[in-house]
Formats: sequence, C-alpha cells, structure tokens
Amino acid sequence: MFLLLPFDSLVVNLLGISITVLFTLLLVFIIVPAIFGVSFGIRKVYMKTLLKIFQWATLRIERGAKEKNHPLYKPYVNGIIAKEPMSLEEEIKEIRRSGSGKALDTPEFELSDIFYFCRKGIETIMDDEVTKRFSAEELESWNLLSRTNYNFQYISLRLTVLWGLGVLIRYCFLLPLRIALAFTGISLLVTGTTVVGYLPNGRCKEFLSKHVHLMCYRICVRALTAIITYHDRENRPRNGGICVANHTSPIDVIILASDGYYAMVGQIHGGLMGVIQRAMVKACPHVWFERSEVKDRHLVAKRLTEHVQDKSKLPILIFPEGTCINNTSVMMFKKGSFEIGATVYPVAIKYDPQFGDAFWNSSKYGMVTYLLRMMTSWAIVCSVWYLPPMTRQPEEDAVQFANRVKSAIARQGGLVDLLWDGGLKREKVKDTFKEEQQKLYSKMIVGNHEDRSRS
Repeated sequence: MFLLLPFDSLVVNLLGISITVLFTLLLVFIIVPAIFGVSFGIRKVYMKTLLKIFQWATLRIERGAKEKNHPLYKPYVNGIIAKEPMSLEEEIKEIRRSGSGKALDTPEFELSDIFYFCRKGIETIMDDEVTKRFSAEELESWNLLSRTNYNFQYISLRLTVLWGLGVLIRYCFLLPLRIALAFTGISLLVTGTTVVGYLPNGRCKEFLSKHVHLMCYRICVRALTAIITYHDRENRPRNGGICVANHTSPIDVIILASDGYYAMVGQIHGGLMGVIQRAMVKACPHVWFERSEVKDRHLVAKRLTEHVQDKSKLPILIFPEGTCINNTSVMMFKKGSFEIGATVYPVAIKYDPQFGDAFWNSSKYGMVTYLLRMMTSWAIVCSVWYLPPMTRQPEEDAVQFANRVKSAIARQGGLVDLLWDGGLKREKVKDTFKEEQQKLYSKMIVGNHEDRSRS
C-alpha cells in the first residue's frame, strides 16, 4: 500500500499541472482576447481546415455511392414545383383560356374555376412552404455530423475513422472546453452586473455596465466557437430606437449583443434564467414582463413606448417573428413593435449550416438538448448585416411598415420572404387566410359585374 503513494502523488501533480496549463491557455487565448474584443485568427484557420475536410468527405461519399450504385439524396432548395408568381385572377383566366370558349372577362361562375383551387391545394400539400421552415435546413454536403448523414453509409474505413475521430474531438475536447467557457461567461455576467448595479446612476455606471455585458457575451460567443462577420457597422442601432431581426435561435441574442449594447425585452423566468435577469436589470434598464403582463398588448406597448421616448436609453432588441425559423426564410412580423412610432434598425442574420445547425426546433428539442447539440457542433458561423434605419411613412399602417422592414431583411440575408404567421408552428391556419382567398375571387366576379353594368 505504501509503495503506491509516490505513484498517487505523481498522478495528482500531473493532474494539477494539466488543469493549470488548461486554465492558462483559456485565459491567454480566449478570455483575455474576448475582454478586449480581439482575435488571433485561430478560429478562421480552424474553419478553413474543416471546409477542406468536408469537401474531401463529400467527394468520397459521392464516389463510393457511384461505385455501389446507391442513389444520392439531393435536397430541393427552391421547392419541388416550378411555378411563376401570378395573381388569382391571372391564373383563373389562364385556366379559362385553355378550357373554355367564353370571353375571359365573363362575370359568371365557371366550373373550370374550381380547378384553380384544387391545383393550389395539391401544390400546397406537395410543396408545403410553411411546415418545412420548422425543420432543420437540408445540406447538400456532409459535415461529419451524424445528424446530417442523409447520404452517409459505410463507404470506406478511412471515412469511418475520420468520423469517429471527429466524435472524440467534439465530445471529449470541444464540449468540456465550451462548458467551461460558458460557465465563466455566465458567472462573470451575474457577478459583474450585480456589482455594477450598486453604483449610482451616471456615466461611470453606464460605461462599466456596457463593457461588462460586452465582455461576458463575447466569452459566451467563444463558448460556441462562433465565427461572426459583421457588415455595415455604421448602421448599428442607436439609443431611442428599436432593433428588429429575423429569428433562428436563442443565441441570436448573444450574436448581436457581442457587438452592441441593447436593452432586452422578455418574460420574467425562474431558475438560472431568472437569476441572470435580475442581475442584468440592476446594471441596465432591460424591459422584463410578468407572465400575466405579456398578454396585455396595451401594457406592453406602453412600456416599450416609454422606453424609446427616452433618447438616453439603449435600443430595444426585438424578434418580431415570435418564434424560431430554420434559417431559410423570414415569416410574418408581429405589428406591435411597429406601432410605437420609433426609428427601426433592421438586422439580417444568416447562419452557415455547414458547421452546425443553429435552428432551435422548440417543438422537438428542449433547451438543454438544444444547447448540447450546439456545443457538440463544429462551430457556429454566421453573417450579420446592419441595414439603414427605417421610419414609418405617413401613408403606411403598422402592418405595411412591418412587411417593408421584413422584405428588406429577407433581401439582404438571402432569405425567402413569406407572409405566413410563424404561429402556424403550433396552431392551425386562421380562417382569415381562407376568407382572404374567398374575397379575392368574389371581388373578381362582382367587379366584372359592376364594370359591365357601367358600360
């Protein structure tokens, strides 16, 4: 027994040295650069290396599939039905032209008109542009993650060994490192904002609060190995305004907050999130609502209006879609944020799914499972565009203004601009959508009647 003591002492010493070296590396290469907002370029080299590995793996899969006559899965990026945008009236006239000898502007109902609605219904079922926005974005190449292995089968020993090596790196090295960084960032955020909260209001408190938030969010960003490219920084949101962005993931918040200083809006939570919220609001005027207050639209609008009217307060960060969409499109913006009358600063966020899927499918994964998936991905790579500020025009209502902002975000981010409500993720289609189609058809028939009677 006594002969083992020197060996035990050696193991303890080696373990202590390893922990010390690891902490020193974290401090020197990650935490300190995060505090000052600088980068050594290690993550970009890491990303370029991964891209070369992904390209080789994909080519090897394609070659192996051809040798074994396996069909390759190719995702439909733009849908499976080719169609040109046409109005209801134009499409019905096209059907009448091909199947009826009557005048195209006849006011009477024609049986052939039914085929338009039948065809639209079948197209919607076959090429559903809504439901597929709530599932993971489909990749054309393989990124060595088993969650995206549409085409992966056993092709070769080298490819299988490479995949296994990737699993070891992601779970045995990257995951512990990222958990340590996330714990460090959250701990510093709670501690720092609590201490700053005791200072009297003034420029000193505002300066310290800003830099504590930026420092902690940058550490959390590095906990995801996030590689972010910011464009047009001269358009960053300013005090007294509202920043609106498309919503893919809960990490959208830290992606934006690591480059700017925002007042957050949200519901008060319990547990760890509640501790963080209470600490943050001491140092910065965030807008938190009780569960009962969230449903009161007038109260929410009043609180937001009071905030933006004070030009000394930080810009509010809001995601008007109200739910996460899978990085391929932008869905309907809730009009509440656009009724206030404040200057709106649009921001477009686009993730690169090759390195890791940032989309949170909340109906399939809980928060813990989602964060585990994020921290075991290769990296989170995204681009952020700050668009020029926009204001509501005199002739616009809140819905039109929201649609104009949404279109600008979709255009800049290369996303599909959809009119559907993101609430369809959990709810049925509202009757108003069906009524809208009925009104358009009725207007076409009744309008022709009125035009004919006038002539």
